[in-house]
Amino acid sequence: MSSKDTFVVIMAGGIGSRFWPFSRTNNPKQFHDVLGVGASMLQMTVKRFQDVCPPENIYIVTNTDYRDLVKEQLPHLTQNQILCEPIGRNTAPAIAYASFKISQINPNATLVVAPADHVILKEEAFVRIIQEAITAAGKEEILLTLGITPSRPDTGYGYIQFIEGGQHLKKVKTFTEKPNLELAQMFLDSGDFVWNSGIFIWNVKSILHAFRQYLSEVAEIFEEGLLYLNKPQEEEFINRAYSHCRNISIDYGIMEKADNVFVLLSDFGWSDLGTWNSLYSIGNKDEAGNVIDGDVLLYDTRNCIIKTPQERLVVINGLENFIVAEYDNVLMICPKDEEQRVKDFVADVKSKKGSGYN
Repeated sequence: MSSKDTFVVIMAGGIGSRFWPFSRTNNPKQFHDVLGVGASMLQMTVKRFQDVCPPENIYIVTNTDYRDLVKEQLPHLTQNQILCEPIGRNTAPAIAYASFKISQINPNATLVVAPADHVILKEEAFVRIIQEAITAAGKEEILLTLGITPSRPDTGYGYIQFIEGGQHLKKVKTFTEKPNLELAQMFLDSGDFVWNSGIFIWNVKSILHAFRQYLSEVAEIFEEGLLYLNKPQEEEFINRAYSHCRNISIDYGIMEKADNVFVLLSDFGWSDLGTWNSLYSIGNKDEAGNVIDGDVLLYDTRNCIIKTPQERLVVINGLENFIVAEYDNVLMICPKDEEQRVKDFVADVKSKKGSGYN
């Protein structure tokens, strides 16, 4: 399949509240240089696909509030390549919007759908896997996701169980959302589970057929929009359509129900960078196991992640296994093993301190 038939859809509308206070409603993590490499997560994601499809075939789905941030960070994109959702409705409506829109531009398109906030450490291996997936999805009507060989019993990821057969491409048996530690260890020991990367590849005809079969009410909403997509009336239609879309993920709405779902076993140094611990796990550690991004002096401090503004000197004594994060007038200090409470902090801050801090 020629690259002109390949389209990349990057989902960049999330708030990333588990990464608070760094990720905020008005400036989520995908627009930050999280890794300190001189490019935002979104910019790195777009660059990663430069050898997969032409630049005009890359589409960003984001929230209307982030339109200007996307334009600022990706000035080469046209207005038509930035798909703005008036409200967040999870991944299924976002993917439906992009799929129906692209189907009008190229009815033979193969789509790669990827989040904007993932870390890929082995980029050449990633491109090879994507090309393999595009070839497979172009040959038959399958819904394909990339499964990551797990390295630990992580409770923060979804898992995919596959059926043996085929070298790398396996038929999916079950999906399991974030299991407890005991179950995650069982999955790891069994050898037939992989992490769900949230990266999808399919022919546009295949995904539209799946929407019509499994999420018919979403399909009907966007079928009506075929008169307006890629035309001046598109934004007005989308604002109307989203008020009728329910909040549902592509995993729950389609992938868990369809019988033509396959997983391509992959290893390309992946992290979804959803939490402080995921940033810690991939970060460069000093001899005491600390990951540091800031102007910091440490004493008797071990296994911490510290991300603070460069213009502020931070002195820490006697901490172990903590997150110390400061951004935009908020300082958070929290044990690493209690990072799941970050969402509670955000909720409390919103209710007790107003919306200026979330």
